[in-house]
Amino acid sequence: QVQLVESGGGLVQAGGSLRLSCVASGTIFKMIAMYWYRQAPGKQRELVAAITSGGSTNYADSVKGRFTISRDNAKNMVYLQMNSLGPQDTAIYYCYTPGNRWGQGTQVTVSS
Repeated sequence: QVQLVESGGGLVQAGGSLRLSCVASGTIFKMIAMYWYRQAPGKQRELVAAITSGGSTNYADSVKGRFTISRDNAKNMVYLQMNSLGPQDTAIYYCYTPGNRWGQGTQVTVSS
């Protein structure tokens, strides 16, 4: 059974940075793509960033140049480095992998 556990969320002032982490268990991590999604209050869940098993990355237009997704296959970890945060980035951030596998989410709140 695949389990994803996120951490690293919190409260930060606008312009600040956070790094989210997600640890995966129960899967051959190095062979799977990993994704970060977010859901703001009253909005649909949206894709933020993706990284393939080979390390290719993709980003939502709204975070390009500010967020960086990376992975450490030796640790079964995927990260989301978030810089220049703004109030529009306030959301619950979820780790996801294909097969409808979601983490429990971690709250990110950016104050203006």
